Amino acid sequence: MSEELFVLADRLRALRDEKAEADQRLKDLNAAIDEAEYRLSERMAESETQNFTRQGMMFCLTTKTRASATAGRKEELFAALRGEGYGDLVYETVNANSLSAFVKEQMAENGDALPGWLDGLVNVFEKTGVSLRKASK
Repeated sequence: MSEELFVLADRLRALRDEKAEADQRLKDLNAAIDEAEYRLSERMAESETQNFTRQGMMFCLTTKTRASATAGRKEELFAALRGEGYGDLVYETVNANSLSAFVKEQMAENGDALPGWLDGLVNVFEKTGVSLRKASK
C-alpha cells in the first residue's frame, strides 16, 4: 500500500474524530444554553421583568405553547385532525434510510433497474465512501 493511502486514511479518521468531538461540544453548549435561559427566565419572572437591554441586546421574557402527540396515539391524533377538517396539518414522511433500502431491494428484484412505477418518483445515486471500525485484535 502507498504512503498516500495511509495519509488519507489518517486524515479521514482524524476528521471524523474531530467531528464527534464537535458534536459533543454542540450538545454540551445547547445544554448550557438551555440552563442559562431557564435560570434567566425564572429570575425575570420572579422580578416581574418583561424585558431589559444589556450591551445593546434586548432580552424579552416570552412564553410559547408547544404541543406533541401523546405517546402511542399519533395515528389517533392524525385521524382526529383529519376528521375535524385540519388534515392539512398532517404530513406523511418516509425515512430516507428506509427508502434507500427499499429502493435497493426493489432494484435487486428488477434486474438492477428501477421499477417503472418508481420511475420519476425517486432519485437514485451511488455514494462511495469509506467506513471505519476498530480492527479486531
